[in-house]
Amino acid sequence: MRALTWNILLALAWVALTGTFTVVNLLAGMVLGYLVLGFVLRDTGMFYGYLGKVPKVLGFMLFFLWDLFKSNMRVARDVLSPRMSIRPGIIGVELSATSDAGITILANLISVTPGTLSLDVSSDRKMLYIHCMYLDDEDDMRAQIKDLERRVIEIFEQ
Repeated sequence: MRALTWNILLALAWVALTGTFTVVNLLAGMVLGYLVLGFVLRDTGMFYGYLGKVPKVLGFMLFFLWDLFKSNMRVARDVLSPRMSIRPGIIGVELSATSDAGITILANLISVTPGTLSLDVSSDRKMLYIHCMYLDDEDDMRAQIKDLERRVIEIFEQ
């Protein structure tokens, strides 16, 4: 986590030195900071944990944006069509995530996605209850949630 903090500080320093605060300039500062950290911390183990997380975070962002797009299209199609094809239901998904951060992030990502809403976490933190607008196949929905959970665990719990 310290490498991420240094990368953010280096990116902010880059923005301050160049004098232009734009998203592109901040991203350029992040890339330059990443390269500087790779050079400076190459002999320590601190950078390699961070080095492995960056591609996972970028991959996760692309995965979630694609999932968000698909969900939005399904809800929009249903709203615009004359017949509604919703099959609402509530399912429980057994959790593999153990940290508060992992469970919270998973529940929030599910709630942000159109058509799904996290309702509750069991008192023993082993089960997450989810309301689904389109519960055509419970096993398929559980598999999708478990795939999302696996990706969250890779980033936030390892």
